[in-house]
Amino acid sequence: MIPDARELSEALAAVGVDGWLLFAFHGLNPVATRVLGLEGLNTRRLFVLLPREGEPVAVAHRIELSSVEGFPGRVLPYSRWQELHAALGSIVAGRRLAMEISPEDAVPYLDRVPYGVIELLRRLGGTIVPSGPLVSRFAARWSVREAADHRFAAEVLAEVAQAELARAVREGDGGLTESALQGRVVAAAQARGLVFDTLPIVGFGPNSANPHYEPHAGRDATLRPGEVVLLDLWAGRSLTTVFADQTWMGFSGSRVPAKVQRVWEVVRGARDAAVAAVQGAAAAGRPIAGFEADRAARAVIEAAGLGDRFVHRTGHSIDRDLHGSGPHLDDYETHDDRRLVPGIGFSVEPGVYLAGEFGVRSEVNMHWGEAGPEVTPRSPQRDLIVPVE
Repeated sequence: MIPDARELSEALAAVGVDGWLLFAFHGLNPVATRVLGLEGLNTRRLFVLLPREGEPVAVAHRIELSSVEGFPGRVLPYSRWQELHAALGSIVAGRRLAMEISPEDAVPYLDRVPYGVIELLRRLGGTIVPSGPLVSRFAARWSVREAADHRFAAEVLAEVAQAELARAVREGDGGLTESALQGRVVAAAQARGLVFDTLPIVGFGPNSANPHYEPHAGRDATLRPGEVVLLDLWAGRSLTTVFADQTWMGFSGSRVPAKVQRVWEVVRGARDAAVAAVQGAAAAGRPIAGFEADRAARAVIEAAGLGDRFVHRTGHSIDRDLHGSGPHLDDYETHDDRRLVPGIGFSVEPGVYLAGEFGVRSEVNMHWGEAGPEVTPRSPQRDLIVPVE
C-alpha cells in the first residue's frame, strides 16, 4: 500500500521535505500500519524511509524481516542497538524528514512517535517536522471500496436508528431500559449485515447530558414519558473498513417542551452550518481547515447563548479507525489547522448538554469524494423522533 512514487514525490516537495520516515512499534502509530499495510507481529522497532528521490529504505529487526517481505527497496537489518543507530544515521543524517509528531502535542491524533525516538533521530543528524499533510493525503484517504462500504453502513444505521427510536419512544412507560434499547439496536444492525467494535451509546433523560455516557445492565435508566433519548451508534461492513458514525435524537412524548425544541433547533443549525462551510469552500475552490468548520458550528451555538454547554470539538477524522488520524473539526480541544482535502472523511456532531436535565447531539458524516463533500446518510435528521399517535 506504499504510495505511488510520483504522487509521493510531489507531496513531499509540497511539504518541503526530503522524505517521509514512518515508525512502527507495537501499534503505536496507526499511520505507519495503514500506509505500509503492516500485518502480524511488530514487537521490534521498524523504520521505513519513503524518500523524495531514490529508492525506499527499511530498517527492520532480523527476527521480524517477514514484515518487510517483498519491500520495494533496500532493507537494512539490525539486531544490536548499535546496528540500529548506524543504519538510522545512514538514512537520516542531513535530511529533513516528516514524521507523525505534533509540537507541544497540539493534535494528539497526529502525535504518534515517542519523544525519545525523535531525540535519537535528531542526534543522528536528522531534522524532523510534522507529517500532517502527508497523513491526510495518504493515510486518511478512503479507497473507492471503503467509501462504498461507508455509504452502505450509513443508510443501514439511519434506518435502524429511526425505527428503533420510534419504537422506543412509543414505550415511554413500558419499562424499556437503556441497555435493552442498546441490544435491540445492535441486533437490528447485525441482521442487516453490519458489525460493531464497541456498543452504541444510549442515554435517557439526564444521562443524555453526558456526552460519553455508557449504559450498563442492572444500573441503567428506564425510559419514562417526557424524556429526551440520545442514540449514538457506529458500525461498518467489517472491522477492516470505514465505519459510519451517527447520533439520532428522540423524545418520549408527543408534546416536545419549548426548551428541548429550542436546543434541538440550535444544534441542528450548528450541524448544518459546519456542513455548509465545508461545501461552500469546496464549491468556491477555497482551502478550509478543520478549525474553520468547528468555528462555523460553534458560532451558531454561542449566538444562542449556549456556548458553554458545547464541551467538545465539532467533529473527528474517520478512516479505518473511527477516530482517525486525519484533520478534525476542532478549534476547541485543539487548534487543528490541517486542511480538509479530497479523499478524507469526518464526522460533524455539535452538541449542547444541560447537566441534570438533558443533552442533544446531532451527528452526520462527510466524505470529500470526486463530486465534492457529500453528507451521509442521504437524509440527515430534521426533527426529533416522537411517538406517532
